[in-house]
Amino acid sequence: MKGAPPVPHKRGWRGFCFPVISLVLLSLLVPLFFLVNQSGYSVETESPDAELNRFDLDEQTEISNLSEKEQRDQSRRVDDLMRRLEPSISKEVIESIAKEAATRTSQSTLATSTQLKDTTVESISVPVPPSADTLKSINEYPKRHDASVAESTPDVSGAAVDETEASCQLEFGSYCLWRDEHKERMQDSKVKQLKNQLFVARAYYPSVAKLPTQDKLSREMKMNIQEYERMLSETTTDSDLPLHVEEKMQKMDAVISKAKEHVACTSNVDKKFRQLLDLTEDEAHFHMKQSAFLYQLGVDTVPKTLHCLSMRLTVEYFRSHSAGEEDDKHEDPTYQHYVIFSNHILAASVVINSTVMHSEETVNQVFHVVTDGQNYFAMKLWFFRHKYKNAVIDVLNIDDLNLKHMEGSVSHPLVHDEFRVSIRSADNPVAIQTRTEYISVFGSTHFFLPKIFPNLKRVVVLGDDIVVKRDLSPLWSLDMEGKVNGAVEYCRVRLGQLRSYLGQNILDSNSCAWMSGLNVIDLERWRESNLTETYWRHLKQQQQGEDKDLKSAGTLPANLLAFQNRIYALDNSWALSGLGYNYWVDTELIKKAAVLHYNGNMKPWLDLGINQYRGYWLEFLTREDQFMDDCYVRLDGKISSSAAT
Repeated sequence: MKGAPPVPHKRGWRGFCFPVISLVLLSLLVPLFFLVNQSGYSVETESPDAELNRFDLDEQTEISNLSEKEQRDQSRRVDDLMRRLEPSISKEVIESIAKEAATRTSQSTLATSTQLKDTTVESISVPVPPSADTLKSINEYPKRHDASVAESTPDVSGAAVDETEASCQLEFGSYCLWRDEHKERMQDSKVKQLKNQLFVARAYYPSVAKLPTQDKLSREMKMNIQEYERMLSETTTDSDLPLHVEEKMQKMDAVISKAKEHVACTSNVDKKFRQLLDLTEDEAHFHMKQSAFLYQLGVDTVPKTLHCLSMRLTVEYFRSHSAGEEDDKHEDPTYQHYVIFSNHILAASVVINSTVMHSEETVNQVFHVVTDGQNYFAMKLWFFRHKYKNAVIDVLNIDDLNLKHMEGSVSHPLVHDEFRVSIRSADNPVAIQTRTEYISVFGSTHFFLPKIFPNLKRVVVLGDDIVVKRDLSPLWSLDMEGKVNGAVEYCRVRLGQLRSYLGQNILDSNSCAWMSGLNVIDLERWRESNLTETYWRHLKQQQQGEDKDLKSAGTLPANLLAFQNRIYALDNSWALSGLGYNYWVDTELIKKAAVLHYNGNMKPWLDLGINQYRGYWLEFLTREDQFMDDCYVRLDGKISSSAAT
């Protein structure tokens, strides 16, 4: 038909049809392919070399010649890995991994100590004569200083332990003992074993897949890997595993054994296992550091129930205006005066209660409880509400005494300072023997005793973490032979071993360290010898010096220097220490001791305390108090009816 418009061209769109469809299909397949390859238990379909390149580790560290001791340690480490992964990993492969891991561990020791600063632990080195090999780390916690000192004399009581445990105690102290005591049985061990087998199989599979003559083995291994992936994607506990799982595990072991026989080049497998070893060690050490930090946080933090008790008592004090009455016995030197520095109400109460319960006469006893402003009013009301036979209780606020030398640059802990001491035997360098103990010394506020009690001649200073089990009245007739401080000595650490701290100020290198907790103080001799000024002079020199190690040592050097040749050694039966960290205190020694000292981190009023010793403390805990019920203060243990006050 003339004049009709031409028919439009309909074939122009066909040029774009196939590209568009291809793009749509690719957009669907690429994400699916990505998800399959990123699955936690997927079969490796990529080139083995490409897969291993993603996990290639830094191999620039050269393996130096190991000493005989390091070879023995390496052998033990290899045997341990073989037991855990047998029969999946050959010993030759693990040996090469252990060599490189040992080298890396030795090179990262200093870095590890530095990282501990982030968990409130400060590491410093202590040179201990006569050998440079006796240098150990000293860890300082926020409230209690922990000193790790190597002893140059033979250790008569330490038992041989492995190097890992020894390093743990040097680094984390009593946490390692608590961890071992509360170690739980491993759960779901079969699931963990399945994961180990899967990792080993996936390590060997790329190398087997390269062998053209082992197609059958490659397919068999791939089928087993897929079966394991399916099981592990559906279960996380042993109870959920399917039936006949033991047969599947045996089948996988047989397949892995065949793969070992046919794989000639093990470099790729070695890289995989090195990756597993490094990641496992790093993760284990991270969790140990985290757990140790939480443990330390737990022992340094006041439980919320005890904090509630202090707050409720403070509010009630101002509401009832129960201030108590002054007693003329407070300044009378003819009475027996006991001094307790504490900010813990129940701890101070147990000390006083246990003392009066074992005293033949209490009418001549005066207890001075020195506390801080935060707990002063709660202490006043508590000891006003509770009576301890005929003894007089005097509560003092350290903030109201206007003591001099209270410079802001010097710390003034109210309670005593504690130093963790890890001791290694020097007579047998091959067998690793270690013993961890805690030394308690006076805090800075203890050195204000002559100013706090200007009219007194003699006082007995009691720690707030002790329990008295015998009459202490013989201490008042004790002839101290002109000495200032009657204390139980700790002769496993001598002043000569701390020469790097004490410098040339040591008068006698064989002098022993001493323990606080039970101390008889002659205030007259104290004033005559100007001991307070001596202490502050040494402490200021320590803090103003340039030695960072010395600055981090807390009050230990100043304490030891101030009391040089001024310690009267009490018989060891007067006080038994170690109940706050040692699980193996002799029961016979506990029965004979006059005072039980819970020095260490595991105080009896904490959930982290050692259960087998808490009963001695709980026996003298006041019960049936309204405020304790209101704050849900419930400490486990059987409380004797004789302890009620």
